[in-house]
Amino acid sequence: MTEAGAVRWGVLSTARINQKVLAGARLASNVDVVAVGSRDRARGEAFAAEHGIARVHGSYEDLLADDEVEAVYVPLPNSLHVPWSIKALEAGKHVLCEKPLTRRAADAEAAFDAAERAGRLLMEGFMWRYHPQTEALARLAREIAPLRLVRAAFGFSLPPDPANVRWQSALEGGALMDVGCYCVSALRLLGGEPEEVSAEAVEGGDGVDARLAAVLRLPGGVLGTFDCGFDVAPRGVIEVVGEGGTLVAEDPWHGRSPRLTRDGAEVPVEAADPYALEVEDFSAAIREGRPPRLGREDAVGQARALEALHESAR
Repeated sequence: MTEAGAVRWGVLSTARINQKVLAGARLASNVDVVAVGSRDRARGEAFAAEHGIARVHGSYEDLLADDEVEAVYVPLPNSLHVPWSIKALEAGKHVLCEKPLTRRAADAEAAFDAAERAGRLLMEGFMWRYHPQTEALARLAREIAPLRLVRAAFGFSLPPDPANVRWQSALEGGALMDVGCYCVSALRLLGGEPEEVSAEAVEGGDGVDARLAAVLRLPGGVLGTFDCGFDVAPRGVIEVVGEGGTLVAEDPWHGRSPRLTRDGAEVPVEAADPYALEVEDFSAAIREGRPPRLGREDAVGQARALEALHESAR
């Protein structure tokens, strides 16, 4: 669904996550996906035909050279997020980069420096932050403050496969980068930037973390804990314990079946597609000349926490 003035988007690669983002884009009134770039042109043409995308480019570079493309979505493997985000920014494109932008604070700073030099917007794509359940959780957390504990979990079963980028250390795979980063985002959103972290990991693949658990000391003596994994039954939850009560968010990351409770009583939560809300807000920010919801401060704080957690686990 598009309207006059819709932002013209290009997609960098035919990665599987594109399915969810493109489904969200079709619900947004200010988004028009006009091009896809793929190193395999045949694959790109099949992808474009499936999703109704008009133009196919046989390389990422050609997509970035397309003057009709205003904004680019970067869903590449983790190790390529910052390099290709910077290339896209330098080509004059606004960039929505799939989470995590990076696990290094210095690289996050460099990416946002490039955005400022280019006069373009850059955002780390944590779509869960746009879900009404997340907004209600943050609001209610303030009501039960002061907080004491914040607990999060995200895991699923991913059979070991050397060809899967999530199992490859060279591409910065691992459970923390893939799903644990959501938990870190939640602890930071609700409790602030961590002052100390401690993490333990169990290795898999070619040396990535197959499972990781951590404790974070947050401002004001709040303790945050989380676990993530590729070798567990599907799980996802956020629990917030404050002096004034306890909140539990079920299905907090995807929001397909959101359920939020306060001291056991259900809190109504609106159903929504967080991907649609994410691309709609980013496109509106482009048109209105304002910052998007998530900017440099959040991305750098996230990268700093991931960096410290990886170091502790090592």
